[in-house]
Amino acid sequence: MSFTPHGKHLIAGAWRETGQTFHSDPAHGAAHAFFVGTPDLVHQACEAAEEAFWSYGYSTVESRAAFLNAIADEIEVRGEAITEIGTQETGLPEARLQGERGRTVGQLRLFAAHILEGDYLDRRHDAALPDRAPLPRPDLKMIQRPIGPVAVFGASNFPLAFSTAGGDTAAALAAGCPVVVKGHSAHPGTGEIVAEAIHAAIEQTGTHPGVFSLIQGGKRDVGTALVQHPLIRAVGFTGSLGGGRALFDLCAARPDPIPFFGELGSVNPMFLLPEAIKARGAEIGAGWAGSLSMGAGQFCTNPSIAVVLPGAEAFVSAAESALKETTAQTMLTDGIAQAYRDGVDRIASTASTKELLGTACEGREAKPYLFRISARDWMKEHALQEEVFGPLGIVVEAENAAEMVDIARSIQGQLTCTVHMDEADTEQAQSLMPIIERKAGRVLINGFPTGVEVADSMVHGGPYPASTNFGATSVGTLSIRRFLRPVCYQNAPDALLPEDL
Repeated sequence: MSFTPHGKHLIAGAWRETGQTFHSDPAHGAAHAFFVGTPDLVHQACEAAEEAFWSYGYSTVESRAAFLNAIADEIEVRGEAITEIGTQETGLPEARLQGERGRTVGQLRLFAAHILEGDYLDRRHDAALPDRAPLPRPDLKMIQRPIGPVAVFGASNFPLAFSTAGGDTAAALAAGCPVVVKGHSAHPGTGEIVAEAIHAAIEQTGTHPGVFSLIQGGKRDVGTALVQHPLIRAVGFTGSLGGGRALFDLCAARPDPIPFFGELGSVNPMFLLPEAIKARGAEIGAGWAGSLSMGAGQFCTNPSIAVVLPGAEAFVSAAESALKETTAQTMLTDGIAQAYRDGVDRIASTASTKELLGTACEGREAKPYLFRISARDWMKEHALQEEVFGPLGIVVEAENAAEMVDIARSIQGQLTCTVHMDEADTEQAQSLMPIIERKAGRVLINGFPTGVEVADSMVHGGPYPASTNFGATSVGTLSIRRFLRPVCYQNAPDALLPEDL
């Protein structure tokens, strides 16, 4: 299947044009023109989503599961075309796009199967006790219900898995909530072809067309209008701390504040314990380099901080050697590449850091950087805890186990924390676990956090600034619960209860 973007917005089943256009900025291949989104389109999409909710929000799980599977089918039909436009726009290799497409399709099918099981509804029933003294108890039934239209913002670094039909969209649709997507300007063509797949699934299954709309970016007023629209009941976002915090504040400032489920990034510290380093320090160092530089470091789970104790030279040397061999990689956008260079400059300008590996980065390409600093100095420099989106690593040297614990206590909220250990390190690992489980949504032992499994048990979230809602996850079946709320029915006859209850 060949594909040439037409640049239009999809609003409730109709492809729409606006007056202004912007052009994509592909890593290679031809640039394409796309119509700029407007607040008026946002209003139309939100009204259509609200109208769709009155049927879609009360539809059967069987029909919603069929819809999710139909979207997956239509994405697979367009597989080669999606890979082609995706690699052109982002510079990501074909294998990465193919893997991400598989993940996107897989989570749609997983969510379809999950809602058919019904456990996500958390159904509860306390039977009436009319003879209880001193007061009788009424009949109480509880179930999770969909909240209404949801806004989703496409992510720059995941054109498929966290964008148009990605995790937030799939979770909202599984819950019974229509979705309005603001496409990311880094990959508008990829967003468009995936929107075509969703549109085809809507027509195939007879779903209300207002259940999904795509509005391309171009200006910030689209995002502002979307999160502030009175019909939007929640927002899903994956992106930078600055952008996410601005949208979070807008949601909180509404006359009726709504939840903002923002995944904002992390430095994902690793704690390397002495016996593990003694036994396999070089192996861990090489593995860290691979994780650090994977995808040009453009993952929110990139483990950019390695906390070590004295005697970690084999680890540091192996990481440095492996990073030296890493070739330049194309970053997602010119802006992200510039932000990476700015981040490198910020770290390098800190007087207490020592540069172990420095390379020249130009244009849209990035190469790794490696720095070293004492734990005492690292804890004094709060800026070193801020994410640098790219293949940059910092080795933080603690003098002893107590100082390593101090580092764990000092870190901000994280998506992940990792402990590398052997059996002889168990006692020290036990001293870290109560701390790092309060800091992160996912705790890893002897692994690397890049690569987030889409599964029932996965948590992709954490305390702020990793995310804006520490009780939620943006990956896995639990993510569906973000777009549901509990409703209790007291003494309600069966005829008035939701079908699922």
